[in-house]
Amino acid sequence: MNPTTTLWRPTGPQELDLVREAEWRAWPPRLPEQPIFYPVLNEDYAIRIARDWNVKHSGVGYVTRFEIDTAFVSRYPVRQAGGETILELWVPAEELDEFNAHIVGRIEVVHTFR
Repeated sequence: MNPTTTLWRPTGPQELDLVREAEWRAWPPRLPEQPIFYPVLNEDYAIRIARDWNVKHSGVGYVTRFEIDTAFVSRYPVRQAGGETILELWVPAEELDEFNAHIVGRIEVVHTFR
């Protein structure tokens, strides 16, 4: 088995419904105004976004965790979006199907905030 990398994704209820419809194995296509998919590299950053942004905008925020093939995901440079631990990957929307194909196992909800 190939090595995997753990990623997190803060998400709201609409996106989570689409992940559930995909049987917890894929992220939904981006909307036209969303050219980039942003998984994050640490749980604390994902918690802050879900708790402080998703709850404010949709009443509930979720933190999801998933594994992805390390060799594949290494093509995406780590972006520092703020402080030292504010790290994310920028996956172009047109590459999301290929990204999803490299997810290992299922996407799981690890935190819920209301």
